[in-house]
Amino acid sequence: MAEITAALVKDLREKSGVGMMDCKRALQENDGDMAAAIDWLRAKGLSKAAKKSDRAAAEGLVAGLVSADGKTGVLIELNAETDFVSKNETFQGAARDIAAVALDVEGVDAISAAQTAKGELVGDVVTNMIATIGENMRLRRSARLTVSQGAVSLYLHNVQGEGVGKLGVLVALEGAGDQAVLREVGRKIALHVAGTPTPPLALNEGDLDPAAVAKEKQFLTDQALESGKPVAVVEKMIEGRIRKWQEEVVLLKQPFVMNPDQTIEQLIAETAKQIGAPLAVKGFVRFALGEGVEKKTDDFAAEVAQLSGQS
Repeated sequence: MAEITAALVKDLREKSGVGMMDCKRALQENDGDMAAAIDWLRAKGLSKAAKKSDRAAAEGLVAGLVSADGKTGVLIELNAETDFVSKNETFQGAARDIAAVALDVEGVDAISAAQTAKGELVGDVVTNMIATIGENMRLRRSARLTVSQGAVSLYLHNVQGEGVGKLGVLVALEGAGDQAVLREVGRKIALHVAGTPTPPLALNEGDLDPAAVAKEKQFLTDQALESGKPVAVVEKMIEGRIRKWQEEVVLLKQPFVMNPDQTIEQLIAETAKQIGAPLAVKGFVRFALGEGVEKKTDDFAAEVAQLSGQS
């Protein structure tokens, strides 16, 4: 039996684009013969997965999970090419498994290199699904929030199965007090983040991306100048409009969707009085499936017809 070295596995991975574990198995099954291992991967359909990697993947699922102690929450986005895949039990199960890994590992690259509870590398799980389901897939992003005391709440919208949906929100509340109360308030805020007409861009004004502020300022300036107003007048107008815009897009200043007469900031202050301890929103994350990804507009039926005509 030939020795299957890490260098040999790496070489096969670079040649085939297939996951490390499958490359190792292919070499083991073929006594280290590289050409035979490549043929073995082709026969299993795994090498085809690498050829799909340049196809747009903007559908799929957002998976969310909160730890047993309620102090850590994660979101991951697992993409595929079509919406049909989101109903696939294997795909849903993989999304849940990856979310579980994300509780302990941060970052897409680190998660992809980590093992699931079943002992499989996440990267290999995705590669194998590409081969069996027949679509390009990718772990696009992940996020994790944690508190030393308090609660992290999860809200999933357009749920497709247990722990998976098309939009996910995490909200972390830091503070002492009844965790059940904090968890429920956090869930209401998460629902707000998911459903408010103007999704928040940051927790407060200081957290806003300077590039986003500059872009909005330029837009408002151009708009005001087109009205023919003098530059000096426009500058004063813009100062007020930017302040108003900032209040509209930061979470703490937004009117609470369940009680528009109360801001999120006021809701937190009210809850702090209720629990008799200081309370703060430590952070929030909102993942909407496919946001920011250029989606294909091709005729899917035509593509299927074209593929069926190929040899």
